[in-house]
Amino acid sequence: MIGFDYGTSNCAVAIMEQGQAKILSLGGDSRFIPSTMYAPNRDVIVNWLYQNLPAAQQSDFKAQRLAQLQKGQRALRELTADGISSELSFGEQALAQYLEDPEEGYYIKSPKSFLGASGLLPVQIQLFEDIVAAMMSNIKQKSEQLLQRDVNHTVIGRPINFQGLQAEKSNQQALQVLTNAAKRVGFKSVEFQYEPVAAGFEFESTLSQESKVLVVDIGGGTTDCSMLLMGPEFKNSNDRSKHLLSHSGLRVGGNDFDIQLALKGIMPSLGMNSMLKSGKPVPVIPFRQAVSINNLNEQTEFYSQANRRYLLELIGDAQQSDEVERLLKVHDEKLSYRLVNGAERAKIALTDHQQHQIDLSDISQALSVEVSRSSLLEATTREMNHIGKLMQAAVEQAGCQPDVIFVTGGTAKSPILNKFIQQQMPNTPVVIGDHFGSVTSGLARWAERIFS
Repeated sequence: MIGFDYGTSNCAVAIMEQGQAKILSLGGDSRFIPSTMYAPNRDVIVNWLYQNLPAAQQSDFKAQRLAQLQKGQRALRELTADGISSELSFGEQALAQYLEDPEEGYYIKSPKSFLGASGLLPVQIQLFEDIVAAMMSNIKQKSEQLLQRDVNHTVIGRPINFQGLQAEKSNQQALQVLTNAAKRVGFKSVEFQYEPVAAGFEFESTLSQESKVLVVDIGGGTTDCSMLLMGPEFKNSNDRSKHLLSHSGLRVGGNDFDIQLALKGIMPSLGMNSMLKSGKPVPVIPFRQAVSINNLNEQTEFYSQANRRYLLELIGDAQQSDEVERLLKVHDEKLSYRLVNGAERAKIALTDHQQHQIDLSDISQALSVEVSRSSLLEATTREMNHIGKLMQAAVEQAGCQPDVIFVTGGTAKSPILNKFIQQQMPNTPVVIGDHFGSVTSGLARWAERIFS
């Protein structure tokens, strides 16, 4: 049995050993695998998955995906004729392959962000289910190789809400995709636990007395807050419902911080905020669409041929046409993920440094932009205010003040965000957990509790 954090930014797995949670090293020296996947062709994902499914699952899968498998076979023959490997890549290797040639292949980052999206067609839901299953299969195989035994039962972390609009419908859709994918790759038992509650279980293992804990989990795709009654006398209970005092959650997280930094820190060098020959400002919409990597509709619109024609017109109308030509290059070479990845790396670097230089020489020779902690703060003020409102909402719903605030999630490493959280409730002590591991460890604790 494992705790499985299928995260927006990273995936991780933990087991329990002698009463302590142990996160498995799935990616060499790292405990985490970035939530990314690269395929040489989108159509071959289903074929790779079919080949890697347990034998008992293959017949049913083939019946459901016969048309896609046949289409994938044609793509496989073309790849073979061109001497291109048909293997999928995951994590850092996937990112490296994408950055090597962004125009080729199919790269996806943070598929969890799309699982609750409204308006998805059945074929799109099937594609996301196959992508999730392929990623889960890779991680399950790695876990079993490390443990030298089968892994059959899992507790998967979930946010309070996958999407802001039509929340319950979105939640049901996302959970169904995750359940189908997990069972497809061989998990016999699949349960879910709120991610902030799981982080709370890990924090509870350190408590010596009963405490009201406000857990603030700032992940890659969502921020979730839970007010929990925790203590040593509760941790062996299988029913914690009366200890879960309140929840609040919103689809705002580390990806949004990256996107906003890319928009406000990088896009001005691509012509945003410049002027048209008419004296009017250049429209912001295509710049926003270019970096909205967590919005399927925005990305589809940006990479449409109609938008390419619009960008060509925009270049002709712009005073600084050479700058707007850089945005056309982003379109033609599919560089959206490249831009947001540069912003993400800058955000991480600003954890330890006041300034950071983002290299954009692959977009224009010798081009770079400098960002700072203050520019990150300015770019993400709206997102931080959302987090503050979520904290207050959880407290108001619980009808009591927390004894301690427990903060986890990779985005929470940012000094400006840490300072912001402390300012929300200045008289309440703040404990910083394992930024990337608290949720995973807590999921393993809950898995042991319910599956033993």
